[in-house]
Amino acid sequence: MRWKGERQSKNVEDRRGMSISRGAKVGGIGGLGLVVLVVVGLFLGIDPGVMLQVGDSLQSPPASVQHSVGPGPDDDDSRFVAVVLAETEDVWNDVFSGAGRRYQEPKLVLFSGAVESACGMAGSAVGPFYCPADQKVYLDLVFFDELHNRFGASGDFARAYVIAHEIGHHVQMQLGILQQVSQIQSRVGTPEKNKLSVMLELQADCLAGMWAHQAHKRRDILESGDLEEGLNAASAVGDDRIQKSSRGYVVPDGFTHGSSAQRVRWFRRGFEEGTLQACNTFEADRL
Repeated sequence: MRWKGERQSKNVEDRRGMSISRGAKVGGIGGLGLVVLVVVGLFLGIDPGVMLQVGDSLQSPPASVQHSVGPGPDDDDSRFVAVVLAETEDVWNDVFSGAGRRYQEPKLVLFSGAVESACGMAGSAVGPFYCPADQKVYLDLVFFDELHNRFGASGDFARAYVIAHEIGHHVQMQLGILQQVSQIQSRVGTPEKNKLSVMLELQADCLAGMWAHQAHKRRDILESGDLEEGLNAASAVGDDRIQKSSRGYVVPDGFTHGSSAQRVRWFRRGFEEGTLQACNTFEADRL
């Protein structure tokens, strides 16, 4: 993937190395914050129990805490994230402008170990996530190592897919899709909630593919093998593959993100067609 020397987004908030106070309340509002965290965790397909596992590893905060906004320290990983975020900004600004709308660029928060968001506290084990409450993407860069070591997905474009997928959730927020689905989920049982979650995740995969299509069309960012890296990453994080690895068996009714085949199919669909219309996962016959 061609990214070195390109524009870096100014919407990166670097919280790496920051501490969180021991016993900090989830969401900063005690019990209500806990309820919000659980709801958001279920909504995003994240186990809220994992999000709460920040435990004793958290240290007391320093007397003064500064949030660094900008590309951050001079390291390849942070520069890469800032460049990919800038690429998503360029594409989605154009897409929204073409539809007569304004795209509100999200912040991307880099953290290490644990982080407090408007959705509550989360440890690195959660992986990258999007918080609708503050419209920020959260990423611990150690996930890139996990992507390679645990999931067998390596390469720059595999990492770009991860970022683009989370930005896809922000696009859903901007379009009002997250809000509509959340309202429906509040009225249905677990099987229906899971199915809607799968539709959201597959749509985010498709939007990531659409971003790649548009970014490559704009600036020829892809090199030989990049698409395969993205498809491999999409396949690696399929529910069936993860369940098989962790449990030894697969429970389709428990899917919240989609199977490997589904995730690959929708990412490829977005990449090949490059339009919002192609990413309507909410038509039942298209899953």
